[in-house]
Amino acid sequence: MMPRGVRALRWARTWRPAVSVDMLALLAAAFFSLACNLAFWRSYAEAAGGIGSSVTMTVSLFLAIFGVNVLLMSVLLGRRTAKVVLTGLLFVTAFAVYYMHVYGVYLDPDMVRNVIHTDSKESRELLTPGLVPWLLGYAVLPSVLLWRLRLRPKPWRKGLLHRGALAMGGLVLTVAALAVGFQPIAALMRNHRDLRHLITPGNYIVSVARVVQDVVKESPTRRLVGADARSRPRGARKPRLLVIVVGETVRAQNWGLNGYARNTTPQLARRGVINFSDVSACGSSTEVSLPCMFSDIGRANYDRDTIRRSDSLLHVLDRAGIATAWLDNQAGCKGVCAGLPFTSLADAKDPQLCNAERCLDQILVDRLPATLRTGVDQVIVLHQLGNHGPRYFARYPSRFRAFTPTCDTGQLGDCTRQQIVNSYDNAILYTDHVLATLVDRLERDLTRDSAMIYVSDHGESLGEGNIYLHGMPYPIAPPTQLRVPMTVWLSPGLARSRGLDVQCLRARASKAVSHDNLFSSVLGLLDIQTAARDTSLDLFGRCSAPQGRPSGA
Repeated sequence: MMPRGVRALRWARTWRPAVSVDMLALLAAAFFSLACNLAFWRSYAEAAGGIGSSVTMTVSLFLAIFGVNVLLMSVLLGRRTAKVVLTGLLFVTAFAVYYMHVYGVYLDPDMVRNVIHTDSKESRELLTPGLVPWLLGYAVLPSVLLWRLRLRPKPWRKGLLHRGALAMGGLVLTVAALAVGFQPIAALMRNHRDLRHLITPGNYIVSVARVVQDVVKESPTRRLVGADARSRPRGARKPRLLVIVVGETVRAQNWGLNGYARNTTPQLARRGVINFSDVSACGSSTEVSLPCMFSDIGRANYDRDTIRRSDSLLHVLDRAGIATAWLDNQAGCKGVCAGLPFTSLADAKDPQLCNAERCLDQILVDRLPATLRTGVDQVIVLHQLGNHGPRYFARYPSRFRAFTPTCDTGQLGDCTRQQIVNSYDNAILYTDHVLATLVDRLERDLTRDSAMIYVSDHGESLGEGNIYLHGMPYPIAPPTQLRVPMTVWLSPGLARSRGLDVQCLRARASKAVSHDNLFSSVLGLLDIQTAARDTSLDLFGRCSAPQGRPSGA
């Protein structure tokens, strides 16, 4: 008699059931609805006060999700392409489910843009061992089963008719389910609109479609900003140098100068900097915040498309005769420096500061002198790697491992929250050192009147509310992702030539400000005359003498 194991193996080899494309669509819709919406149901339970708080609403939502998935599958799956398309959906969904469930990610259009523009180094850091079981369970095993199936052929007219009927059935089921639970569902979605970005796979399919639509309709022409920009004549005074340091993923509450229990900024505290302690970010991701903070539109009138096709602060400065340059240790300037000098240091070769994966941020300060020009006014942007997660431990050299024990892996689920915070704070401690080193170099350069503005692009969640990293939709993003540090250093020569009252600035530094202030404040600091400058947003304007004359003159 044949051994049982051999019989099972032979059966597995010969198991090839035949199903119609319609049945495959139903099976796929059931799988996605039942197995791939853990993050949605978790957030739904928190918002609704429990899964069982309203049986009618819960059942209605599930049936509506199933109906939507039936509709999607009936549209996407054709007999000749069904297996290939569905395999792709399974693998993308496996990634989506993992990052939504483990890190609290919402797959809205902004997050999809982040994913699309993520470079290979960032991608590798997010591919942690914890992803493997999710890929096996949600993609590999279902795909193996899928490719064992045989799809029954149908005459094309009959197949088209059946799929049309299936799509109509999914639509009717969705409408009927929503109608039954309309009042509680409407109230839930009105108060928690971003829950829809957790319904998988519809969330990323719709978001990708919206991103593609935006790209297609994007205008190739740029909106001219500051056409009248000019720099006020300064006579024989020294050339000015402003270094804008764009921090990455540093949140305000862990910034030592803001009163954090740990002194994560000891070196800056000794440099006489002006610290703005109540600063709001324009977005919760680099993809949103970076273009926004350098625009004249800002968060108050936020319009992504308009910002993307408009001149940035750097273009206005360039038009006014200020030489600009962008040094990057991150993933680019997101259009802010389009057409202007740009240097990426992400792949620089420096045995002291770089490894095969990344360079430490000190590389930005070390390469700054090569960007300086003699006898001209300059604005140079240093775009840091900063505290980019989840590998916080890799953002600083070992001598800055002051807070222990640390989380020495990108798999944050393997660490305690305190270990994660310790690594994150060590990375801030290193940023403090980099900024202090920059200030010292600017202070030693007696040939220029210099200044530094440091501001982070957005904050970070470190496990509060079971949320990690950043990029949540702005309306529901927690303060940890939207509150950022901002620190200014001014050389005595620049403060004097611009007529700035430093004590006045210190006194006003506790007032609420935001990324919206950066555009006009830089123009004000450099005394650039243009109608694009909003004096109400100029942080230096209320503390400077009229016409840029020294205070008391």
